Amino acid sequence: CYAYENLRFELRSGALGASIKVGEFTSLGKGMTLRVEESRNQGANLRGLFVRAQNKDGQSLAVTAREGTFLSTDDPDVILLRLRSGTLVHSPRPGAIPRVLSFEQHDLPVNLPAMTNFRKRGEGNLEKTLPELGAILLDRKATPEARRDASATFNRRLVQCLVMFVLPFLAVALAVPPKRSTSALGVFLALIMLVTFHKITEYGERMGSLGRVDPALAQWLPFLGFILLSLWLYRILAYRPGGQPIGALDRWFAMIGSAVSRLAARLVRRENWRDDVLSAG
Repeated sequence: CYAYENLRFELRSGALGASIKVGEFTSLGKGMTLRVEESRNQGANLRGLFVRAQNKDGQSLAVTAREGTFLSTDDPDVILLRLRSGTLVHSPRPGAIPRVLSFEQHDLPVNLPAMTNFRKRGEGNLEKTLPELGAILLDRKATPEARRDASATFNRRLVQCLVMFVLPFLAVALAVPPKRSTSALGVFLALIMLVTFHKITEYGERMGSLGRVDPALAQWLPFLGFILLSLWLYRILAYRPGGQPIGALDRWFAMIGSAVSRLAARLVRRENWRDDVLSAG
């Protein structure tokens, strides 16, 4: 608990110090303004400070200091701005004669901005870690439904991690276009394959959670098919002389593209001919 609170303070106070812009007036909450001439160690050591604070009763405080730093307090919502070697001007009320003091060290409390609570952790398996899912699988006291649901999520997580080692082979196989071709068909096919694989495993996870299919087979069979297809495409490119994994598809798409272009050209010529006839008539 102490380590967490210490880390929490370091994050908040460090972010506060780092957010202070040198040479500009920065608001530190209601009624407090800070200006810094120099910032060192990512905001941990401030030099040439000017601070002005005013409360609801009209009391005002103006401070100049040679250096300052943020320190923690027992209150997690309050930190101290410790100032060294400076001058303090205190006015108890508007119109009153201010008091001027010199100091070697002076602490000013700073109220940290309210930090919104982070959302609670979900109750399903979506946000559980792999060790937690494995513990559910090995727990004999868990219900069959809970173990089946955990198995579906556990296997899909493993598949999603392992598929990253296969993607380089697929990327190389589909990134090289056929000779004398500038088509980006391989990139388009790679995106389709990845999205299709993701949707198949997602559907398998859902069906495995419902008990309609085996949770392990629903993930590892599509994964095995994806591996075999990727390695086969890579083998064609790497080990066959002049092999092009998508050469046939590229030729088919080129034929379809040329046919569409010819059809569009005919339609344009027909429209131009009709316009000429109407203008002549």
